[in-house]
Amino acid sequence: MPEEVRLECPSWAADPLRRRFGEAFGQEMSALLAPPPLDLRVNPIKSTREAMLNALKDLGLRAQPSAIAPYGIRVHERPSLASLLMLRTGEVEIQDEGSQLVAMLVDARPGERVVDFCAGAGGKTLAVAVQMNNKGHVVACDVLEGRLKRGAERFRQAGLHNIETRLLAGETDRWIKRHKGGFDRVLVDAPCSGTGTWRRNPDARWRAQEERGLDNLVSLQARILASAARLVKPGGRLVYATCSMLSEENEEQVVAFLAAHPGFRVVPLHEAAPQLTNSSHPDYLSLTPARNDTDGFFAAVMQREGALPGGRP
Repeated sequence: MPEEVRLECPSWAADPLRRRFGEAFGQEMSALLAPPPLDLRVNPIKSTREAMLNALKDLGLRAQPSAIAPYGIRVHERPSLASLLMLRTGEVEIQDEGSQLVAMLVDARPGERVVDFCAGAGGKTLAVAVQMNNKGHVVACDVLEGRLKRGAERFRQAGLHNIETRLLAGETDRWIKRHKGGFDRVLVDAPCSGTGTWRRNPDARWRAQEERGLDNLVSLQARILASAARLVKPGGRLVYATCSMLSEENEEQVVAFLAAHPGFRVVPLHEAAPQLTNSSHPDYLSLTPARNDTDGFFAAVMQREGALPGGRP
């Protein structure tokens, strides 16, 4: 049986993943066939990690603090989610540790103005708003109204009131131009191939990615990143993230962006988050299931230096 078939790697992703991993291809693909753990993120607005660990223990569940994420808990069971009252009260959220680390890179401070440009149902938005201790202003943007409505309900349940939802018509919505240079932090959790989440969403690998075309997806990511960058004020930071393990969507995307936007520079990982020492890339956050026992994630932190294009200070 061909290796790609045995490891359930679809043809459209095989070559890019082989280029990325080389001899480690088999090990990385095997890790994507294993069931994922249940990771939780404690909401410090409502509880503490110690209290939630004790609550899980009382339910007869084996759980421990996440290896790195400060509010993370890993549950070594497959409980019925309906039995976890803390999910309904907003004391915890389900969030892979890798996703929690991406949100950490935003490094939002109380009182700042932040945009989650592709917020979806708001998982990372929640984590970012908590960083700000409910102070300041977070705008959760998306092009799908249903996702934003689900997000708004999660924000209320979590006791967070510093989040505004904003429906965009597309990556070039007029709202972006009106708020050019108005934000301290902008997170772009871009739509991607999702290769890093295959162990959590096994059917995703068989959706007809080739019909959309990886090239079309990469082009969309570039447009979204360039448009979102307009929102970053001088000295502010832009965080580009995907749940992909393809270089075309990650490192190559950042290289192309920086070439076209010389006003930005990379903030190396050791400077942006010195506590994150488990990345496979020296400058960016790069996580894989085989190496880190998280979903596959990528994140790059970039900072705008100097004035905005057009001379605006």
